[in-house]
Amino acid sequence: MLKCIAVDDEPLALNLLAGYIRKVPFLELVAICGDAFEAAEVLQQNEIDLMFIDIQMPGLTGLQFIQSLVKKPMIILVTAYKKFALEGFELDVVDYLIKPMGMDRFLKACYKAQELYQLKTGATGTQANFLFLNVDYSLVKVLFDDIIWIEVAGDYLKVNLKSTTKPLIVRMTAKALDSELPKDRFIRIHKSYIIAVASITSIRKNSIVIRDMELPIGETYRDAVRQIAKRDI
Repeated sequence: MLKCIAVDDEPLALNLLAGYIRKVPFLELVAICGDAFEAAEVLQQNEIDLMFIDIQMPGLTGLQFIQSLVKKPMIILVTAYKKFALEGFELDVVDYLIKPMGMDRFLKACYKAQELYQLKTGATGTQANFLFLNVDYSLVKVLFDDIIWIEVAGDYLKVNLKSTTKPLIVRMTAKALDSELPKDRFIRIHKSYIIAVASITSIRKNSIVIRDMELPIGETYRDAVRQIAKRDI
């Protein structure tokens, strides 16, 4: 059961949102809030898993409120404005719903949040074999087995996959992604590269070969590569 709150300054929209939430069997509505300040009090007093929040609200917008949070629940934005989608997804929201939305679209967003929650908490009872990445305003499910290597490209990451020749472009830091990858399956070999151990073809003194790619080993990461190889390089 995901504990959630709904935040909107429009009473009719808030009541409709609350009604939708009550129809989803794995959601528990803890509170409805008329603005971000009410929501802040609820978050301080309760462990909230998921927040549905409008963007355009007086005093403090939904986006400003999200940016102010140190400990964030999962977030689904519910708004009448499409223009904030990019900014919303850069804040790692689960989904972006445009008013008025039907119950089918709302339920799809809820299932996405439930799957992400299970991934983060291990609530399925088995070790997850995937993660979700923000790609083109959507959370895309990526199997660990599908990842070959990851390259830092400015403010973005290029995630190279077995299943496609075109890498996924993800707005995320390498450090953040590295923390979500299984340590027994992935290794950081350079400030610009994270690789899947299973994809290694050979290890050289100063580089690692993956298929037809030769990637450099950074001096800082040399010990980690030695542990994988179980010998000096």
